[in-house]
Amino acid sequence: MYVIRLPDGTLRVPHSVLTEPGEPGSGTGEGRIIADAYVEIGPGDPDYDRLLDESLTEEELAERRRRWRDEDADLLRRFEEWKAGDAGDQA
Repeated sequence: MYVIRLPDGTLRVPHSVLTEPGEPGSGTGEGRIIADAYVEIGPGDPDYDRLLDESLTEEELAERRRRWRDEDADLLRRFEEWKAGDAGDQA
């Protein structure tokens, strides 16, 4: 998860939550719940300046995801070609 910088300057910061069985908010009380969520912080927050340096806009994050998908598709294609060639060698 990434720190996301919104157009108004607010930051969405990842916040992980872990609850144990029987804790309030754990639902049925069976098993642990692990969740990732975002909390929003503004310039008045003590961590704002530090997190601002590593933040991405929503557009930058979307571009990264698009690039990963494109690169993953190329990597998968090359792997499938390699696998097909390797299978042919064993016949």
